[in-house]
Amino acid sequence: MSNETVLIVDDEENVLNTLAGVMRDEGYDVVTASSGRQGIELLHETQPSIVLLDIAMPEMDGIETLGRIREIRPEIPVIMITGHGTIETAVKTTKMGAYDFIVKPPELQHLTLVVKHGIEESRLREENATLKRSIERRFEIVGESERVKALKHQISLAGPTNGWVLIHGESGTGKELVARAIHRSSKRSSGPFVEVNCAAIPQELIESELFGHEKGSFTGATGMKRGKFELAHNGTIFLDEIADMSMATQAKVLRVLEGQEFQRVGGMKTLRADVRVLAASNKDLAEEIKKGTFRDDLYYRLNVIPLEVPPLRKRPEDIPLLVRHFLREFSTEYGQKPKTIDDEALALFVRYQWPGNIRELRNIIERLIIMVPGQVLRLQDVPPPLAAPRSEGQHAAVQSGSRNGYDQTLLKEARAGFEREFITRKLKDFGGNVSRTADAIGVERSNLHRKIKALGIELED
Repeated sequence: MSNETVLIVDDEENVLNTLAGVMRDEGYDVVTASSGRQGIELLHETQPSIVLLDIAMPEMDGIETLGRIREIRPEIPVIMITGHGTIETAVKTTKMGAYDFIVKPPELQHLTLVVKHGIEESRLREENATLKRSIERRFEIVGESERVKALKHQISLAGPTNGWVLIHGESGTGKELVARAIHRSSKRSSGPFVEVNCAAIPQELIESELFGHEKGSFTGATGMKRGKFELAHNGTIFLDEIADMSMATQAKVLRVLEGQEFQRVGGMKTLRADVRVLAASNKDLAEEIKKGTFRDDLYYRLNVIPLEVPPLRKRPEDIPLLVRHFLREFSTEYGQKPKTIDDEALALFVRYQWPGNIRELRNIIERLIIMVPGQVLRLQDVPPPLAAPRSEGQHAAVQSGSRNGYDQTLLKEARAGFEREFITRKLKDFGGNVSRTADAIGVERSNLHRKIKALGIELED
């Protein structure tokens, strides 16, 4: 049996009863309304999966009702049913967003098929939207530090333009996330986002990857292959670690970027690719130019909008947010209840310098989700290099419970330092209003007052 609900709106009682009986026979739950206004009320109350809507009704006709439905639930499929079908009406309701248009008396087998297809398409759209939201969450830029806020602001300015962007940052800082955020906020967001990791492609194959090749153009080319530029047409191409390209390939890429025209390897036909170019590197390209390993003309062509992604050690206040973000992500991925982390373990994450940046943090959280059976990650669960390996003397201290194998004074200082900076920033965000700050960070107002006093935070007048 289906758990889908069909809402039928028609002022003719015999039609209403007939359609309701047919839908129930098909296994659907059915709710009925004899007017447009009643139908709108039931739309709120019953959350139907699809609507069968008569056009010719007194007071509020089907066209007006359709307009209201589209305002309230634009995703729901609406099948218009009328005894006075005209092409003009069909076109008008279709433009308004109706799923289909059927003339009375409906052929019942056709109607049930249209209802089935409408519900299936609606379900697929919802699944696609859910998947898209999930993907967007995975590529979300997490952080509320001043550096990250500034970066997000720059993305919001650069995204809607067609300007080319050169993203610089250490390995693992999230340059791809920045590129994807720019693409999502651009006018090309409905087009493809094509990533090319220049460091991962052998030099002898990179031209084939970028521009494609024709059958027989080299040994192993058993068929025609479209390149990344061709695949990115009307979208965005992201050239990651561009400094790892050979000088010869850089010259060919520059020609493509200037004319947006290219030929496949072994081909004679000139192809055109309308693409926005985003590039990234973890190397200092100015230094690479001095060394003679990167073309200055390519650098100046790409460097229209430069963006710098800060390393994790320069935004430690974002680490708790990132830790909890990855705990949720991997708990869901591995089908577990969401794990949490205690304050002492979290303090180690905040103090660590993170040479591998967010990629290293993400990998450690994934390891802990897999390897730690408990629901709470504790100090003893944190692996090296965050927690230094214990000597035998430290191990004995842990067993005796004297110092737990760590310098507790430094740990408390790190925790207090983080809390002081976090609370100070939040108070600044809310103009010094303690009540609003307490609500925002999820603590009682009285507890926050005690924290402010204990940490020596001065409130602005």
